[in-house]
Amino acid sequence: MENHKKNKIVIIMPAYNAEKTLQDTMDTIPADCYDEIILVDDCSADDTVKVAKSLGLTVFEHETNKGYGGNQKLCYQEALNAGADIIVMLHPDNQYDASLIPFFTGFIDHGVCDFMLGARIRTRKEALHGGMPFYKYFSNRVLTLLMNVVLGQNLAEGHSGFRVYHRRVLETIPFQDNSDDFSFDAELISQAVYHGFKLGDAPMPVRYFTEASSISFKDSSIYGLKILNVLFKYTVSKLKIKKSKLFKSKR
Repeated sequence: MENHKKNKIVIIMPAYNAEKTLQDTMDTIPADCYDEIILVDDCSADDTVKVAKSLGLTVFEHETNKGYGGNQKLCYQEALNAGADIIVMLHPDNQYDASLIPFFTGFIDHGVCDFMLGARIRTRKEALHGGMPFYKYFSNRVLTLLMNVVLGQNLAEGHSGFRVYHRRVLETIPFQDNSDDFSFDAELISQAVYHGFKLGDAPMPVRYFTEASSISFKDSSIYGLKILNVLFKYTVSKLKIKKSKLFKSKR
């Protein structure tokens, strides 16, 4: 696929204990699909930082653990500071197929979408065969359906960690006010819809294995309740009953 490089593309990696998978992740990224890679380490207990620096990545380190959402906040801010036009969030656990990055950035580059997600669920058989636990598959389907109904979207999956943004999305959304936990992702989708950005997704293979980051059944249940809370805040803000700070514009 030809990449015209009209925009500066920065890949950001929110990292936590990614020493064993970072090299494999880097090996799958096409060399000509980005201008810079920024890794933000959330106080890893292993040699993630050492490996990242040996690979020539731009590295930032948190002094205290900020959580999944808290880590993303610094990732996005540093990408904007670096002058990125298109920002790709790629987990360094090799769960997402980085070789597909040029296809996703192409949608942004050509103005088709402002925000793209990698959809891991094309069929139930493929998702389960790729290692996705059934309880996670089921909750993903239910929550994605609910998000689509409330937000008026048609996403195949609303809980993917592979995301691509045009910088105007992150310049508009007050992501620094978002949660520091896993609900950060759902908040960002809801905010993007609220501000009228064009969302889209494309299929991506499912990869679940021991080293890939994942959350437990208990944490998944808590996550589900937090998604409901985000959708409630979106609804009351949209109906102008009470506007949440999540949906204020930075501009």
